[in-house]
Amino acid sequence: MVQIKLFLSRSALSRNSTPGIVPPLRTSGGRRVLETGKRLQRAGGALLAVLLVLLLSGGLYGFYRSVWEHGKRLREVVPGKLYRSGQLTVDGFRDAVERYGIKSVVNLQDEFPDPRIRNGYLNKSETGEQEMCRQLGLRYFHVMPDLIPPDRPRPHRPKAVDDMLSLYDREDLYPMLVHCKAGLHRTGVLLAVFRMEYQNWPREEAYRELKAHGFGDSACTEANLYVSQYVLDYVPGKRLPKEK
Repeated sequence: MVQIKLFLSRSALSRNSTPGIVPPLRTSGGRRVLETGKRLQRAGGALLAVLLVLLLSGGLYGFYRSVWEHGKRLREVVPGKLYRSGQLTVDGFRDAVERYGIKSVVNLQDEFPDPRIRNGYLNKSETGEQEMCRQLGLRYFHVMPDLIPPDRPRPHRPKAVDDMLSLYDREDLYPMLVHCKAGLHRTGVLLAVFRMEYQNWPREEAYRELKAHGFGDSACTEANLYVSQYVLDYVPGKRLPKEK
């Protein structure tokens, strides 16, 4: 009986099998191997998708940073006359000159009187800003924002206010680009001076623009000495003698 059953099983197997093809294993071990292979295949596909996303996001981030550094917060203040920005690359300055006809650059970075700046985002070689201005035929000025002691009585004000007024007075320097590192705080308060002195903006309006251009609601208060001394305490039309 055992031999007959074995013969029948082999015969049935041979009838149901395609010639030249070994039927798949039906053991539990074989199923585990197949399932493991499928899981690895799915995991590999997911890993590939993650890598593609990372590559794409890295490329997009690099593109964003190159555009950002090139024209960092470059904005019009008075079209055809006055512009503001953060620290641009050399290529960014060159484009600003070509686009707006910039004649002079005022750097407000007290920590960097003549900053070394990248020629481009992907070009790590550097050039001094003063030398760059010379090459581009621009006038270069450095104004160092300062603060007066809080207990010093009015009408004293920061020396930088009068230094900037002396530059703003000069029509031969326009179109002018004013910048600091980020193009928000030091640039913002000294452009607020321009608004109030030359465009007769109310103090409140200049203060609102200062906030709107990135100074920030929490930082842009009278407790901030730059805000109070440069904007809130500013009196248009008064030209103070420079301190000796």
